[in-house]
Amino acid sequence: MSPSTDSETQPWLVVIDPQTIFASPDSAWGSPFFGDAIVRIRELAAAFGDRVLVTRWMPTADRSTAWGDYFAEWPFADRPADDPLFELVSEARDLSPHPTLDLPTFGKWGAEIEAIVGRGARVVLAGVSTDCCVLSTALAAADAGAHVTIAADACAGSTAENHAAALHVMGLYPPQLTVGDTATVLAAR
Repeated sequence: MSPSTDSETQPWLVVIDPQTIFASPDSAWGSPFFGDAIVRIRELAAAFGDRVLVTRWMPTADRSTAWGDYFAEWPFADRPADDPLFELVSEARDLSPHPTLDLPTFGKWGAEIEAIVGRGARVVLAGVSTDCCVLSTALAAADAGAHVTIAADACAGSTAENHAAALHVMGLYPPQLTVGDTATVLAAR
């Protein structure tokens, strides 16, 4: 295989929303499993080098849509985009040489990511929350033709039960979507 073809088939790591709002125990959205997940995320990022993208969920959605109802339900998150809650946690700030992709949606897959990784790319997903933004991103990426692997132990759910349920659902989508762990992902590199 030529180097350019090999380079094109190398997977990308997409780290979803490693932000204070999802990591802090003081946040209504803080995952109690974030600390374990970020250790594995950093391990994966070290192996992926410059093929790492990091996303942030931002509170910039149009309030005249269903997002208005969402923010009414979660008023603590209805803050300016520059609020410290939306910053990356310190352990995530050096994960990628690429600019952070800031999006006001649960699912992060779209034209912005596809323009970087390529159509039909191989991607590994990690981050938070397994049962919301990871799940939404994985299904959209699979629908768009990406080959998706979930690094389950590098994801953090809102609860252990919700994490397991989301992994179960994503496991129903092979071969576009597979569920593995950090060791499996690293062994495949």
